[in-house]
Amino acid sequence: MINKILIVIFFSLSLNAAIETSSSLTKQKMEVLELKNELNNFYSEKEKEYQKQKKELEDILTKIEQEKAEIKRLYEKNDEILKEIRSEVVKKSIRVFELMKAKVAAEIFDQMILEGKIEDVFDIIVRLKDSNVSNIMKTMSVENSSRLVQKLERYNKDKQKRD
Repeated sequence: MINKILIVIFFSLSLNAAIETSSSLTKQKMEVLELKNELNNFYSEKEKEYQKQKKELEDILTKIEQEKAEIKRLYEKNDEILKEIRSEVVKKSIRVFELMKAKVAAEIFDQMILEGKIEDVFDIIVRLKDSNVSNIMKTMSVENSSRLVQKLERYNKDKQKRD
């Protein structure tokens, strides 16, 4: 009899433990599902924030590219205007030096070369008439004439290679 009572008690305890374990597992399962839902919601919010920020950055990048293109266009336009201005200045300088006496032009060129503007002098010399160039070179300092003759020779060699 005691055996039967003990078996009934043991069976009740086992049944009670199984019910509590099942209840505990169900509760844990519910907590895990709730946590999963919270994580999914958190992830969804962060994904939305990420997409929003990504779009903002893409918009900024597009704007930067447009402004960069506009700056490039303005730079090219300004560079073209600057070239036209320089060309006009050189044309006027050439007219002035064509009408000037060779001795005066030579003194001006010597001074310009002394100031480090040999490229400017060379640009003008290249465009002057040959007869004026030879008269000017005769009255320039020997050193400066020599430097210009060397530049002219290199210029003519480069020009022949291009042709």
